[in-house]
Amino acid sequence: MKAILPILLLSTCAGLGTGLGGLIAVIRKPGARAFGFLMGFAAGVMITLSFLELVNKAWQLSGYLVATVGFAVGALVMFLIDLLTPHILFGEMEQYASDARLLEIRNSPRWGHRRRHRWEQGAYDARLLKTGLLMAIGISIHNIPEGTAVGAGYMHSQDLGLFLALAIALHNVPEGIATALPLCKGGVCKWDSFWVALLSGLVEPIGALAAGLILTPFRSLIPAALAFAGGVMVFLTLDELVPTAREHGHQHFTAVGIILGAIFVFLLSGALGV
Repeated sequence: MKAILPILLLSTCAGLGTGLGGLIAVIRKPGARAFGFLMGFAAGVMITLSFLELVNKAWQLSGYLVATVGFAVGALVMFLIDLLTPHILFGEMEQYASDARLLEIRNSPRWGHRRRHRWEQGAYDARLLKTGLLMAIGISIHNIPEGTAVGAGYMHSQDLGLFLALAIALHNVPEGIATALPLCKGGVCKWDSFWVALLSGLVEPIGALAAGLILTPFRSLIPAALAFAGGVMVFLTLDELVPTAREHGHQHFTAVGIILGAIFVFLLSGALGV
């Protein structure tokens, strides 16, 4: 049980990446090139990390069958989450924004008199507001299984847990940007948009805690958990990060970001000896 506190701290730090992204969005909106680069860098980090570290270590520890099944289950879980939960993907932002309505927000006490006045004067864009809120829901749902990667990695070795936390924090930065931007454009106060982005990432310790509690008495499941986390990350990368980077960013900068993300993983892996 001594590992639980470090796992919670590392996963919390990883989840803070969304808050950093939200801060970037409210201070200065990134252009297409910068956004494409950030998304590409996150994709390069995640997919390289998944195969180089997570799946590879699971293969070495328990063989190809455990690695294959764990990877497949992780990808399948994320597919089912995307299929069954009411959230929005990065690439679907414009589609949802075109016909969405935000209900009951004007009656919430936290908005205060000034914000209700802005709503009544038409200063809020309900479509963008709902887009941002659905983005926050989707990111919160995804961050729970991402937290299992940190927990499983730390149970294997402390260095791997630290490595995974750093990589996931980088991955969370563009997610925070994608959450805060539509809220800001929809008329929400910049700092309220930042808080929504921040809080959407702070559910990550839930997955990390679950992984730590399960794997502490059942350490034989660690290889399968590593492969599972690899499947989760690869699905998220291929289903969301890469398509969105190419659609809403700049293709060449996205490619450069992916390559530099992979190089970052290689260098960090060598430096930490994981």
